[in-house]
Amino acid sequence: MTRSPQLRRLHFLNALFAPVTGQDLYLAQQIDEAISTSIGDTVDREPTDPAFVNAVAQLFEKLCADQPKHGFFHWDAGAAETGDTPLFARAGVMQGLRKLAVYPESTLLITNLRAAHCPASKRWTSRRRQNYDDSVALIRDLAAARSRRNANMNLLFL
Repeated sequence: MTRSPQLRRLHFLNALFAPVTGQDLYLAQQIDEAISTSIGDTVDREPTDPAFVNAVAQLFEKLCADQPKHGFFHWDAGAAETGDTPLFARAGVMQGLRKLAVYPESTLLITNLRAAHCPASKRWTSRRRQNYDDSVALIRDLAAARSRRNANMNLLFL
């Protein structure tokens, strides 16, 4: 069973904006409509579309700027040509964790990690799948080890 692109977008927005919306799907739908209007959305726009992700990240960063207790960092693994290697993934994530260390609540958004490990023109192999799983585990471990014990961090992969 496949979910519609709109439903995937709503789930993504609900997860990302949960600190602001309180898990209210109606507010997530309003955010989706506002972003869609601002970037000229089509009905089938995927939540992984770079224009959509950038608009969402910019909006969430602006909302976090108004809330001094909540930090936000977006790391796009696809922006760096080496986003699929653990060394560069560590460097990108550590940059975000250093920025978020001062906040009692924070959100770390990781995008295009799957695409960095397996471009659209390639197919998933067991080695690529293992490298992807290792990268996800590395990012989770870094986030757990490098954040304050009493901090609340939302780690989202898209």
